[in-house]
Parts: sequence; structure tokens; C-alpha cells
Amino acid sequence: MQTLFPEIEPYDHGMLDVGDAQNIRWMQSGNPNGVPVVILHGGPGSGSSAGTRRFFNPQHYRIIQFDQRGCGGSLPHASEPEADLCANTTWHLVDDIEQLRIFLGIECWLVYGNSWGCTLALVYAEAHPERVAALIVVGVTMTRQSEIDWLYEGLARFFPEEWQRFRAAVPESGRSVDLIAAYRHLLRNPDPAIHLKAAKDWHDWESASILVDPRAALSSRWSDPRYLIARARIITHYFHHRGWLEDLQILRDIHRLAGIACTMIQGRLDLEAPVVTAWELSRAWPAARLVIVPNCAHSPSTLEMAAAIIEATNEFRTIADGKKNQKIF
Repeated sequence: MQTLFPEIEPYDHGMLDVGDAQNIRWMQSGNPNGVPVVILHGGPGSGSSAGTRRFFNPQHYRIIQFDQRGCGGSLPHASEPEADLCANTTWHLVDDIEQLRIFLGIECWLVYGNSWGCTLALVYAEAHPERVAALIVVGVTMTRQSEIDWLYEGLARFFPEEWQRFRAAVPESGRSVDLIAAYRHLLRNPDPAIHLKAAKDWHDWESASILVDPRAALSSRWSDPRYLIARARIITHYFHHRGWLEDLQILRDIHRLAGIACTMIQGRLDLEAPVVTAWELSRAWPAARLVIVPNCAHSPSTLEMAAAIIEATNEFRTIADGKKNQKIF
């Protein structure tokens, strides 16, 4: 089984003004002359993780990460009381990715996305297929209404006690409507005691499905109130608006990715993003290869999932090496 590559620090980093009074933090690691890969983090609002760099051979990859609007080191931060999320949508993020590519002088790159980052990777690729050499997506999502409903209602059948607490934490008047809307309202309350409690209650519910895998662990960031508030605000903002996507948009436009190689890596026991989504996507996209990892859930950091991801990154690096005299990569 392949192991993670060593921990590395960025060799370059900075802030990019992308308009709308937004500045995104970016960083580069690995080989400055290597195969460029952009990593799209999950959440939405989770921010970049140093551990994700370890899926890519630093001798061969130019590893590019950035914090999506409102989270991580990007400014303004969504945890701030005056933070306005109006200029924080899926389509703003797609434009940010393009601005970053142009800023870094990259012609074409490998796109990697996990969980929400998978949805963003697919939407970006469909908008700019000529800039995507290949994709690797993990914990496959398309952010359809059925997937959102599953996360905040359907999973209740597996975690009834936790879901009851999640539901009881909102005022009674909001329990019979839309829990996402109810939490979004609480998270926008200017009283720190109210919005911090809502952020903690939101993450308590999310942790139930994460910790069902005994090998998974919560990130240390989950103890940081600033992180919890920003992440919960961004997630509820995105899911309340259904990601600004039509329900079947990704599947409808998948023909734009014909000929672009993709490896989808999916845990068989993933409760947060059930395998049916990856299966449906693979049926509509013959160029994509679906790898189902037995006995694994949503976390990409378990040994078996990490090994499958590294196998894919090594494979695409080999392809890129063979095409080093072409514009691709």
C-alpha cells in the first residue's frame, strides 16, 4: 500500500485580489517546474489543508492551493460580524480559479477536488474545459437538492439521537420548515452567544457521520470558534441557494468534458456522499474511471483511500511526463 508523501512547506504564497473587495490566500508547494495541480478544498468553507499536499509527489508536481472566499486565510473572513456573503457564490469561485491560473501563468492544469471541492471541480471544468488536463475527484458530490436533503434529513435514520439534538437546537417555529434556513438565520444573528452555539450545534451534527468511521478523526480546526462560525455560515449560505446550480446541471453539461480523463475515488461506505452519485456520474461520462474503495467512508485520509488517491496522482504524473513537450500540462 502506497504511503503519503513527506510533509512539505510552501515555497511561495500570497494574497490575490479577485475583486468584490475579496482577497484569496494562495500557496505553491513541490516542484516549481512540475506538473501543475490545483487543489479545491471541501466544505464549502473548510479552507486548505497541508495534509492534502501529501497525495502528490513533490518532486514531480507543482502543487497549488487556495482558500476559497471567506475562509482560511482569505479576507474578509466569514466569521466577522460584518462579513457579507453576497459576493461568495459558486460562480465567483469559478472566476477566482481562472484568475489564479492566469496570475500564476499556467496554461492547463490537473484539477483535484474532494467532497464540495468535487462539485466545484466539475463546474469549473465544464466552464473551462480547455484549461483542464485531467481531473481527480474524491468523495463525489454534485450538490443536487437530493444530496443536500440527504445530509440534513436522510441521515437522521442512521443517527436519530444526534439528529434530534440538531433539530431541537433551533426555535420550535423553524423545526417543521427548512433546518438549513433556520440555522442560516441563527448564524447571522449578531449576538456571539447565539451564532457560536449554532455553529457548534451544526458541527456536532456533521461529526456524527464523520466519526462513524473509527479510523477517521475530526480536524483540530473544529476546536476553533472562528473556523466553526465561518464554515457553518458558508455552508448554510451555499446550500440554502443550492450552490447556484440547476439540479441536473452537472450531468446535463457533462458532454463538455468528453475526452478529458478523470479518476473518481469513492468510499463504498461513504454516508455523507453515497456511492450512487459517483455511479450516476460515471454512467454519464464514459471517459471517467470510477474506483470504489471497500470498507472506507468519506474521509480521504484513511490508508486505503489515500493509497487510491496516490495511485491516481502517480498515474496522471506519468501521463504528463510522457506529454511534456505538448501544451497539455
